[in-house]
Amino acid sequence: MSAHPTDAPAPTTVRADGRAPDDLRPIRITRGWLDAAEGSVLVEFGNTRVLCAASFTAGVPRWRKGSGEGWVTAEYAMLPRATNTRNDRESVRGRIGGRTHEISRLIGRSLRAVIDVAALGENTIVVDCDVLQADGGTRTAAITGAYVALADAVAWGLEHGEVRRGAHVLRDSVSAVSVGIVDGAPLLDLPYAEDVRAETDMNVVVTGSGSFVEVQGTAEGAPFDRAELDALLDLALVGTRQLAAVQAAALEAPAPGHPPHPQSDAVAGDEARSVAGLA
Repeated sequence: MSAHPTDAPAPTTVRADGRAPDDLRPIRITRGWLDAAEGSVLVEFGNTRVLCAASFTAGVPRWRKGSGEGWVTAEYAMLPRATNTRNDRESVRGRIGGRTHEISRLIGRSLRAVIDVAALGENTIVVDCDVLQADGGTRTAAITGAYVALADAVAWGLEHGEVRRGAHVLRDSVSAVSVGIVDGAPLLDLPYAEDVRAETDMNVVVTGSGSFVEVQGTAEGAPFDRAELDALLDLALVGTRQLAAVQAAALEAPAPGHPPHPQSDAVAGDEARSVAGLA
């Protein structure tokens, strides 16, 4: 059963893929996808698939040395045939596009919102997010998967003595989801077919405890009013609560090369289920 904001009537619109307006696409997070990375995840939002690999490196950038604090950053890219028609690799073009830079920075900001860089110590974690197949919501899927890969990389650092034992590096979880107004109706988690028709579309990044990290919204057609904005944010909170529970369940389960996470290392178990309204 879908969850609904308490002050809003249950939506009745049925979408082309059979979902209700407040339903996520099928979500799957598979840990340990790569053998070499300290943390890796294949995250699937319906037909959108993103591979997230977190690399743990001792040391920090030059401008960070001596601070006692670590650094977390991210890079985002799409495979040439992630979309219906082939796109040249940006490395072949000779420059990284503005959209790629923007999304890379968004992922990095989202992860840094929930990590204690002092507890991380002078270590760097880089999360590479590569879109294998794009069907809308690639940046939100990347953020959601990147957090789980980051959690595994942090656990690796603790296990190998690179991070001080007992340090609480992760303060919360973080996930993201798209929302939009399509044919006058607020919808959650838009695939490409809905995204291209949206009068308003928005990407919302939220912590596991329900705080907003970033809200990116644009009216593609008519401007939206405050009531529509509130409806979209309510939908985003419904979606990210469910995503927090999916992340927690993924981290609780053993994965190749990765044991289940204790509660101190990631938002998991009863805490995440409570956040998700599933306890």
